[in-house]
This record gives sequence, structure tokens and C-alpha cells, in this order.
Amino acid sequence: MPDFYKLARKILFRLDAETAHHLTLDGMRWAERFGMLGHLTGSSPGPNPVESEIEVMGLKFPNRVGLAAGLDKAGIAVDAFGTLGFGHVEVGTVTPRPQPGNDKPRLFRLIEHEAIINRMGFNNPGVIALLRNLAESRRKFQGVLGINIGKNFDTPNERALEDYLACFQGVYAAADYIAANLSSPNTKGLRDLQNVETCRELITVLQRAREELAPKCSGKQVPIAIKIAPDLSNDQIRDLADVFSECRIDGVIATNTTIARDAIAGHPRAAEAGGLSGRPVRQRSTEVISQLRKFLDPNIPIIGVGGILSGEDAREKIEAGAALVQVYSGLIYRGPALVREILQALRPV
Repeated sequence: MPDFYKLARKILFRLDAETAHHLTLDGMRWAERFGMLGHLTGSSPGPNPVESEIEVMGLKFPNRVGLAAGLDKAGIAVDAFGTLGFGHVEVGTVTPRPQPGNDKPRLFRLIEHEAIINRMGFNNPGVIALLRNLAESRRKFQGVLGINIGKNFDTPNERALEDYLACFQGVYAAADYIAANLSSPNTKGLRDLQNVETCRELITVLQRAREELAPKCSGKQVPIAIKIAPDLSNDQIRDLADVFSECRIDGVIATNTTIARDAIAGHPRAAEAGGLSGRPVRQRSTEVISQLRKFLDPNIPIIGVGGILSGEDAREKIEAGAALVQVYSGLIYRGPALVREILQALRPV
């Protein structure tokens, strides 16, 4: 039923964006549970064939296409996203303690721009509930699971590393890789952590924790990635690249949402606070990837995310220097067909 999502989108886009989001996740879970999701979406029953495998951060990814953090914050639909063809799924952002996030409304579609503005504010059930959810939702998924971690909104920045460490320790055994989110614009002061000194300290703290945790997890070495913003200057990108190279970080995710509004100037929602994602961030995200690749140790991989709404957009990220790509807003606008299109576009010649 190739047109199923087009029909579903017409209905979902008549609803409040956050309501539609939760209905979609719940629907996917149930459809997956009853073996219907692949038939409804025209998706293959699992990750891509062996010829699409790629090793990144020491992990074998079934293919280059992943789900970005933020769509499945609570880790309730991992198997379902695997059925859509994703080679990796990044859940979260999760914080040590549960929190409701910012006041509603906090999620807005800008349909003519194929964009989304969100100021969710790390709404999530906390580490303990996330792990409980993952035990139920990751029974068949054979791809790579990433867990994105952050700090609680009421934790002052001078104690932020304690939250990141607590999350890291809590999710370590369940994660294939862990991504530290320092770049969301929706938690007050979070982006202030995106400086050379704090990044160096955070990476060092997490790497030391990994040394302590690995022996307790049968020697499992969980890769650590940092997710950065698209709003950094080129000098800031170079400085962070130097720190990432010096500390031998395992990966960098580029980029998060943007606070810039140039691309949507004049839109009635342009003044809404929050991070802008989708097509308007595509070019800047690709520029950041290109800059990172120029300054970063060539052995450190980049995961490219931001404004991917076609196979060509994904190829652009790979050509700029990314090893993997992730989608979020593009999935909202294009549906599961986008995953298949990207897989086709990135298929080895």
C-alpha cells in the first residue's frame, strides 16, 4: 500500500503536532506487534542486506540510515523503526530523573517550509523507565541502538557533568553507543556547555567511567559521541574539532536544530522559540559537517543530520564527510518512503 502514509499524513496534519506524534508512535507499536507495520508501509521486514553494512565507531551498522534522537524519546518503538528499514535508532534525549518538559504548545509544523519548530525541553520518563521500555521494544531489532543523554532542566550547569555521568552509567549496558547532547536550544543554558573546557572535561569523565564499566559488562566498550549545534562559528567548530581529536572521541553528531530564522523569515511561526529542523537547516548542517571533516582527526566519524528530505540530501551529507546519516523531520513529511529512497541513493555501486 504505497500511498498509505500520504493518506495518514492528511489525517495527522489536521491534529495538533504533538498529539499526532504520540498517536503515530502508538500506532506503529501496535502495528508492529501484530505484524502489520511492514505491510502498511511497504517496508522490508528488517535492516538492509549485507552489502550495505558499514563499520563506524567500531560497530557494524546494517546500513547508513538512522533515526535521530528526539522522535522516540522514551524508547517505546525500536522494533517498529527497525521494520521501517533503519540501520540504527537513537532514543532519548533521556535525563537522570523524569521531567515533563516545557509548557504546551511546544511543537509546530511549518508545512510550506517542510520544517518543524520544537521547544519540547527534554520531556522524557527518566533513565529507569527508558530501560524498562527498551526491554519491551527492542526484541527483534538487529541494528545499532544509540542512547542520547542530557541533564535535567533544574540541574545547574556547574553540576551538569554529574547528570551526564549518571545517565551514562545508567544506560551503559543497554546502549550500543551513547551520545551526549550539549546542543539542544530548549533547555536553558545547555548550549553554554558547548565550550572547549567543558567538552574536554565531559569526554574525560565519560571515558574514565567507561573504563570502570566495561569489565562489569563483559568487556563491552560503548562508543561515545557528542552532538553539536549548527549555530557554531567556524572558529568554534575548529576549536571543538581540536578537542575531539585530542580526546579521541568516538564520533560527532552534526547537527542539532537551529535557533536561526533567516530561512523562514516572514512566516507566522518564525517568532516561536525553540529549535528549527527540516529543510531550512539542511545547508548549514552540511556546512558544519564539511568544516568538521576539515579539522577533525580523519579516524573520527561524523553522523550527519539536518534537513534530509530526499536521497540526494543524504548523499550530500555523505559527500561532505559524514559516515552515517539520521532523519527526523524528513520522516514526518515524507514517511517511510524516505528511508527506502535514501537506502537506494546510498547503495554501493
